[in-house]
Amino acid sequence: MKRANQFNVHPCFNKEHEVFVRWLDASASLWNETNYARRQAFLEDDESVWDADTGSLEGKYKGILSSSVAQQIIRKNSEAWRSFFSSNEKYHAGKIDEKPSPPGYWGNEDDGRVLRTYVRNDQYTIEYGERSRLEVPIGSELKDELGLNRNQRLRVEVAGDPKWSGEQGRLELVYDELADTFRAFQPVTVPDSRLDSPLASEEAALDVGANNLVACTVSTGQQLLYDGRDLFEQFRETTERIAYYQSLLKNQRTSSNRIDRLYRKRTNRRDHAQDSLVRDLVERLYDEGVSTLYVGDIKGVLSAHWSAVVNEKTHNFWAYRRLINRLEDVCEEYGITVDEESEAWTSQECPECGEREETIRHEESLTCSCGFEGHADLVASKSFLRQQTNVVGPMARPVYLKWNNHEWRDDHSPPSIAVEITANEEYTDQSTAVSGKVASVEPQND
Repeated sequence: MKRANQFNVHPCFNKEHEVFVRWLDASASLWNETNYARRQAFLEDDESVWDADTGSLEGKYKGILSSSVAQQIIRKNSEAWRSFFSSNEKYHAGKIDEKPSPPGYWGNEDDGRVLRTYVRNDQYTIEYGERSRLEVPIGSELKDELGLNRNQRLRVEVAGDPKWSGEQGRLELVYDELADTFRAFQPVTVPDSRLDSPLASEEAALDVGANNLVACTVSTGQQLLYDGRDLFEQFRETTERIAYYQSLLKNQRTSSNRIDRLYRKRTNRRDHAQDSLVRDLVERLYDEGVSTLYVGDIKGVLSAHWSAVVNEKTHNFWAYRRLINRLEDVCEEYGITVDEESEAWTSQECPECGEREETIRHEESLTCSCGFEGHADLVASKSFLRQQTNVVGPMARPVYLKWNNHEWRDDHSPPSIAVEITANEEYTDQSTAVSGKVASVEPQND
């Protein structure tokens, strides 16, 4: 069974830090050039993407990356194209509704790149202890700069204890520009006999909102609520700055370096918070013994019913589809199945008497004529879970979590159930609709 260890990487000296960044940047360049060659071939009816001259590209970058890392980048790109072709076949066969897009780029040199690389499982070593170390291969050009001989690898410190042990997989290294931190993700294949997981037989359901990003209910009775107000305010502030600088553009220009940097900052901040939320949520569900997680299939609901503000939150700020994709990836690491199901009526159904037509959704509260009053998003996740299973334990006190720009922490001052309007509630109130130039569409290279 697949699991993953995550830890931070700390190049000790300025020279090591510089070399590490160049190593990752060269990986982005190789990916982009490989992808460009294949996209050009894809546009030609008589050419195959597999005819692209990846051998010469490998030779161009192996002096910085090493041959093995260069091969892994090209192989990873090949996997992305195979996945695209598979999805494309399903789309044309009518098995999926959304038309897939060819693999994208990792940014460009002017606008900033996604600094990431992959190392083959037999080309790196990790030593844990008082001073944990990671050794990775680098090209001869970088070895010469650091004074390493041809048999040596780059050694850097790492922080974090491995949660899993077993056969190591391909290492992924990513540079988080906002936190100025290098992070490593190590997939591990753990034999079933060595898993320390609880007996996985519980189920959970989550409701994705706007102000509260995720509300989750577990069949054990545990409830989790992730507050997104501060994150969205940061997002809106950056959006307003983008719109302001766009208004200053002349000669029919659509962007500038400053605007691109703001887009990138906005996206990176959101992705960091989203990835951390998914990791925190899945680890908590794993500890609860969850085997199946239900998420709402809200396809078609957003544009049809929700207001402009909520669409901005869900489409651009919270990036619903990216969230579900990331959730599926991390759940797979922990052996949890993700199942998308209809969540119809869950936001209007009273959990006490089952009434739907006469309930009242006001801001973040749901009230019913039977006397029930509760937090609307938590109620929705609970009702959603009950639609899938009848075995739901008595509810424990909900755990409220807030983002501190680094991690999600328990908040001991739970929000009022009547604070702001949430996504599911805003079916008819259009008074907060966005007006003017809002800069909600992000560049393709973000």
